[in-house]
Amino acid sequence: MIHLPLVRHSPLRALGVRVAFAVALVLVTVTIIYIDRDGYRDINEDGLSLLDCFYYAVVTLSTTGYGDITPVTQDARLVNVLVITPARVLFLIILVGTTLEVLTDQYRNSLRVGRWRRKLKDHVIVCGYGTKGRAAVAALLENGYDKARIVVVENREVALRQAASTGLAAIEGNATRSSVLNEADVKNCKAVIIATDSDEASVLITLTVRQLTAGQVRIIAAVREQENAALLKQSGAHHVIVSSATAGRLLGLTTTAPPLIDVVEDLLTPGQGMALAMRSAERSEVGRNPRELTTLVVALIRRGKVLPLGGEQAVTIETGDMLVYIRVEESSVGLSV
Repeated sequence: MIHLPLVRHSPLRALGVRVAFAVALVLVTVTIIYIDRDGYRDINEDGLSLLDCFYYAVVTLSTTGYGDITPVTQDARLVNVLVITPARVLFLIILVGTTLEVLTDQYRNSLRVGRWRRKLKDHVIVCGYGTKGRAAVAALLENGYDKARIVVVENREVALRQAASTGLAAIEGNATRSSVLNEADVKNCKAVIIATDSDEASVLITLTVRQLTAGQVRIIAAVREQENAALLKQSGAHHVIVSSATAGRLLGLTTTAPPLIDVVEDLLTPGQGMALAMRSAERSEVGRNPRELTTLVVALIRRGKVLPLGGEQAVTIETGDMLVYIRVEESSVGLSV
C-alpha cells in the first residue's frame, strides 16, 4: 500500500459531523411540520402531536412514506414540494455520504498514485524510517534533494504516519520482499538507503535489491556490528556505515581529544558552523593542485576512488574529478559578523 502525503480528517470526526447534520435536518423538518400541523391529516383524524411530527419527518426523509399522515392543504403541500422534498434528497446524501466519500477517496488516491509513478525518476528509496532513516532523509533534504524524489519503505504504522506527515511518499510493507521494492520502482531509482534496526534484515534487503537491479543501483547500508560490514559488502552494498563502531570512535575521541569531537560535530550538524560539501571540478581548476584553490579541499574523488592529498606526491585536478571541501554555512557567517 502506497501512502502519499495527504492531510486527512479523523473518521470519527467526519462521522460525527454527518450525524449532527442529519439530526439538525430532522429537527428543522419537525419544526416546519409542527408549525403547519393543521395542514396535515392523520389516519386517526385526531390531529398531529409533536411525536406525530417526529414520526412523519423521519419516515418522509427516509423515503419510507407509509401514507398514514398526509398534507391536505395547499400551504402544506407547497411546503412539502419546496422544503421537505429537497430535505429528503439532502438526507439521503448524508446517509450515503460515507460510501461516496470512500469511493471518491479511492478513485482520487488511484489517480494520485498514477501521477506520482509517472513523475518518479532518479529517486532515493529509504528502507526503514527509524532514527537512522529520519536522519538520512534530513541529510538529503538539507543538501537540496527534492522531497518528491524520496520514497520511504516501512512496515510500522507509526513510522508510516510520521513519513506521510512530513510530506514523504511511504510504501507499507517489508523491504525484504521483492513485491514491496517493485512498488517503490527500485529498478529505476538512483540509490537505496538501508536503515533498518536489524543487521539480518539489512543483508536480506541488500541481496533483494541486487537481485532486482542486477547491481545497477547504488546501495548504502548501515549495520550495528563491525563483523557484519564485510558480509553486507559481499551481498552487494557499495557503502556500509557501522553505527556502533562509529559511535565508539567518537566516544574515544571525546575522551582523548575533546576539541576533535567538537570539529566533527560542527561538520555533521546542519545549518551552523562548517559543513562538508562536494562539487565537480571546474574547467579553470584542471591541472592545478587542490591546495592552491581558495576553497579548503580535503579530498579528491576520481573515478569513484578517494585520492589522498597529503604526502610528497603532488596531486593535480583532472577533468571529471569531484572535490570534497569544507564550506561555511551562511547562518554562521552572519553570526560571526
